[in-house]
Amino acid sequence: MLALPIPALAALGGDVTSVQADKAQIKGTLKTTEAEAYTVHEITAPGNTIVKEYVSPAGKVFAITWHGQFIPNMQQLLGTYFDQYDQAAKAQRESHPGHRPVSIQQPELVFQNGGHMRAYLGKAYVPNMVPAGVNPDALQ
Repeated sequence: MLALPIPALAALGGDVTSVQADKAQIKGTLKTTEAEAYTVHEITAPGNTIVKEYVSPAGKVFAITWHGQFIPNMQQLLGTYFDQYDQAAKAQRESHPGHRPVSIQQPELVFQNGGHMRAYLGKAYVPNMVPAGVNPDALQ
């Protein structure tokens, strides 16, 4: 059996060119805004869930935020960071059973997710990829 390459989707740590793949996967509309130290690619999905991908001047997605009625596909948005997120979230659920916001603070990944049915929000970023002078806590 031959292994076929899986096309890369826009994901945390990924290249800016992958933003279009996320837009197609989410079936949303795209709005791009230039800020001083980064570019924001805002994808609005059906149901008004909004995913923002923050791209550094080097062309890499250093942060992602979301809010809306649905939680986006984390495997798609986190890309190569998904396994790290999945393991940390599982450990957090095991040590604190029940429905709680997920908060992961690791040297290579910061992830926060919360809200309630039809009003979810969250953020993920790679600390060492955040451009100088950008406060990741201010990204929304």
